[in-house]
Amino acid sequence: MIKHPFTDNQAWLALKNGIVTIAKQQVLTRFNQVGFEFKADGSLLTEADTEMQRHTQIFLQQHWPQFALVGEESDLAQQQAALDSVNGCWILDPVDGTTNFANGIPFFSVSLALMIDKTLVAGLVYDPARDELFAARLGMGAELNHQPLPALTDRPPLKQCVGIVDFKRLSAPLAGALASAPPYSSQRSWGSVALDWCWIALGRGQVYLHGNQSLWDYAAGWLILNEAGGASCDLNGERVFINKIGKRPAVAAINKPTLELWKTWIQQHNPS
Repeated sequence: MIKHPFTDNQAWLALKNGIVTIAKQQVLTRFNQVGFEFKADGSLLTEADTEMQRHTQIFLQQHWPQFALVGEESDLAQQQAALDSVNGCWILDPVDGTTNFANGIPFFSVSLALMIDKTLVAGLVYDPARDELFAARLGMGAELNHQPLPALTDRPPLKQCVGIVDFKRLSAPLAGALASAPPYSSQRSWGSVALDWCWIALGRGQVYLHGNQSLWDYAAGWLILNEAGGASCDLNGERVFINKIGKRPAVAAINKPTLELWKTWIQQHNPS
């Protein structure tokens, strides 16, 4: 197992408590209170994004200065330099679901992961609106509000599954097939990638599909799902997590047998 500070339960609790406190102060207090602006890529930016990242970076540097920070609101050069750090780096999305946040929709989160030697070793996703903290450490399981998440071992048929699917970033043939003849019983899309992964890990949905998500969107949620016994791949069946700045598609499910059913259906309806 890769050595990191958070195999120690006291350090782990300190990290979790610190992130929750900062999120309540810098994100939740600004909900429905601030405006927004557009970034160069067309996505939204609020004061909560910048202040959450700034205060989180201060907190992490005070307690674990050996790790660099890849923050969504940093520029590309800063992100790449942090990703290349020999000691490891944090991967932070200060507000995942900014569009929801900016429009008064209470579905957004703070996502933080720690990567050492190109391996994710710890991850947190905090939902301030519901006061739910999902967390995981490599090889030590996943949890919700400090209680272990049980593995979901049943393999329901696809027609009984709830699908969490983001249509906007899918190919036209695949999106069309899902819309005209969905293989699942019902579909949802809430707008926070990090929470999507966690809700699959918890069983609030059974299958998941997203065509284009950034490293800071999925890193912590990916680890949490893995540690909860879930499974995932990209549209080609390859590993979702790679230690690169860039966007990745994701196919996921509550367990490996369900993923195989879901992946097979997708590949049959998504011409390469």
